[in-house]
Amino acid sequence: MNRKTLVLPAVAGLLTPVLAACGGSSSGGKSGDAIVVGTTDRFIASSDAPAPVDPAYAYDVGSWNILRQTVQTLMAQPRGDGEPQPEAAESCGFTDTGNERYACKLRKDLKFSNGDPVTAADVKYSIDRARALKADSGVFALLSTIDTIETQGDNEVIFHLKTADATFPFKLSTPVAGIVNPKDYEKNKLRDGFDVDGSGPYTMQAEVKNNELVKATFTKNPNYKGLLTPKNDKVVLESFPDAAAMGSALEKGDIDVMTRTMDPDQIRKLQNDTSGNVNLVEMPGLEIRYLAFNTDAPTVKNKAVRQAMAQVINRGELVAKVYGTEAEPLFSLVPATITGHSNSFFNKYGNPSVGKARTLLSKAGITTPVKLTLHYTTDHYGPATAKEFEVLKQQLNASGLFDVTVQGTPWDKFRPAEKKGEYDVYGMGWFPDFPDADNYLAPFLDKDNTLGSPYANPEIINTLIPQSRREADRLTASKSLTDMQDIVADDVPILPLWQGKQYVATRDDITGSEYAMNSSSTLQLWELGRGVGS
Repeated sequence: MNRKTLVLPAVAGLLTPVLAACGGSSSGGKSGDAIVVGTTDRFIASSDAPAPVDPAYAYDVGSWNILRQTVQTLMAQPRGDGEPQPEAAESCGFTDTGNERYACKLRKDLKFSNGDPVTAADVKYSIDRARALKADSGVFALLSTIDTIETQGDNEVIFHLKTADATFPFKLSTPVAGIVNPKDYEKNKLRDGFDVDGSGPYTMQAEVKNNELVKATFTKNPNYKGLLTPKNDKVVLESFPDAAAMGSALEKGDIDVMTRTMDPDQIRKLQNDTSGNVNLVEMPGLEIRYLAFNTDAPTVKNKAVRQAMAQVINRGELVAKVYGTEAEPLFSLVPATITGHSNSFFNKYGNPSVGKARTLLSKAGITTPVKLTLHYTTDHYGPATAKEFEVLKQQLNASGLFDVTVQGTPWDKFRPAEKKGEYDVYGMGWFPDFPDADNYLAPFLDKDNTLGSPYANPEIINTLIPQSRREADRLTASKSLTDMQDIVADDVPILPLWQGKQYVATRDDITGSEYAMNSSSTLQLWELGRGVGS
């Protein structure tokens, strides 16, 4: 098959998907008529995280991708991104000039998958439950601007906010605001395991081995009423131990779609192979990677150490050696394609300089070399992470100012240890909850931040975050957003490294692949259909 490209209309200033035909055989997935989708996301229930898919707990892209298929929210991000639109709601909107009162009216005859009616009281119960449980994942912080929730009859919900929040409609599109049945979800306790019930487009049946979800079968929910139109009756999401195993399954025809996370070498191979029946879709991506610091840890408590690392690390070299054209250097927590982005780290540190880093440490009275361990997760962000941290170690050690070792840990152990403050320096990724600069700043810098970081800047928390949220026009909020980014560049509680593109590979008879993921890495399984191979 000859290479072909499919360019969709530009949306919200983001890059457009590009589809290229690549090598592969023509056989389809082997689960009957179901479309089989592969992922390297792992879903593990443990003593530290016993409820990985409870909407009041889940706060990683993999778990959210399960919830978005099954648990309905009042609002949803439409195909191609853009402003959120009513989903379980018939209509939603601010009813005052100060953006502090937000009212939603539910769709008529809305039902949970078991046939129970969905009422305004269920919406209030679900969101109040997440706020009250305050799970240690930190996801409840997305609802922090809510003061009280009021219901009027069975179909109207009114949110009274503590302060103006122009991003609130986006927050109601995230799974933590998912509507659950009080019969299935206790008020004061998380729901352990992998059972999920809601009113979303699919129901889910989980296949679990050794406390790990290895396969999720999504079946079209006949009771669903909402914004989305599923183009299939059944989708199977299968978890693979690594990208190589997932790629092999695609080649054999055991799966129809390969999603996150692919190896950079796999992507380049598919890009260069134009002879077969697998399509590689390049999509706009808002994923970022960064180093985070426990700012109370003795090794990095002095910000001169963190600043020196920011001065030494060469992002361009890092990206070139590990990710090639699949990523770009990032000089702020906010990606370059998001309104309000500022190159704050480049403005402060310029090009990498060992001399400037040495001066920073010398003025602070820091003895060199500074001994550090960089921690990373071995199985959550893709197989290239290990190589990335080797390059970071080499750069820091080559300066003579640091004595760095690296240590990799599986995600189910890594994330609990990070939240407990056991790591001084560690690598993380962020897939936005919604495409707004606020969601790259507040989750890390506000009270109850998602990292459990001790870093707290009063100006950011008390002035700049509330100030930026008052502006419905996000361009008008740029001054507050830039000020926050400048403070981060000076204090370095987090050190941004790169932002990446995202890719989906599909067999040639699969339709809708260009919409299989949005820019926030949300799997939109309802967009996939089975057509005729080229």
